[in-house]
Amino acid sequence: MIPINIIVAIILAYLIGSIPTSVWIGRTFYGIDVRTKGSGNAGATNTIRVLGAKAGVPVLIFDIFKGWFAVFISRFFYDPSLSFPPDLASFDFMLAVAAVVGHVFPIYVGFKGGKGIATILGVGIALYPEAALIAIIVFLIMLISFKYVSLASITGAVTFPFFEILVLGHHHSIILMVLSVAIAIFVPITHRENIKRLLKGEESRVSLKKKS
Repeated sequence: MIPINIIVAIILAYLIGSIPTSVWIGRTFYGIDVRTKGSGNAGATNTIRVLGAKAGVPVLIFDIFKGWFAVFISRFFYDPSLSFPPDLASFDFMLAVAAVVGHVFPIYVGFKGGKGIATILGVGIALYPEAALIAIIVFLIMLISFKYVSLASITGAVTFPFFEILVLGHHHSIILMVLSVAIAIFVPITHRENIKRLLKGEESRVSLKKKS
């Protein structure tokens, strides 16, 4: 039987990840549900596209924070004397997945959320700080060079396990290695439509200005 404290932590991580920052900010301060505009995605990029950087940057920061915090709470719930989960890394893995699922399928707004990139970054900062920093650098290089957030996100995610496992040599936890590979697979899957538009030359380039 799964201990109650583990169940509570997983539910809490999901609820934290579910906080629909972009939707609430858009509705509260602009009277707009960002999911009805632009790409229809409830994330920082579409918030910037629809509402501008003044709204999008806070969304980005909080979505990163909630990914980090959802993993951080494991320190308050993990009990090494219990047989489940087998170790803290496995527990962190569960909470990370719960947080990202929460962002993609938020209970507060009808289970229609974003693609989870910022939340995944927050998880990465919590679990793989060095590799996350390198992924951010890769993201920024690609964004500055090509002006496509989707391409930058995909590149950062796909190269992430390479830096984590091969370059930085973090072989201490199989479960975290699996998570890093899962991230590299998950991000391109959630960006299938973006990839199609990139191949057709129809993908929108980033702009920090709100469209009129």
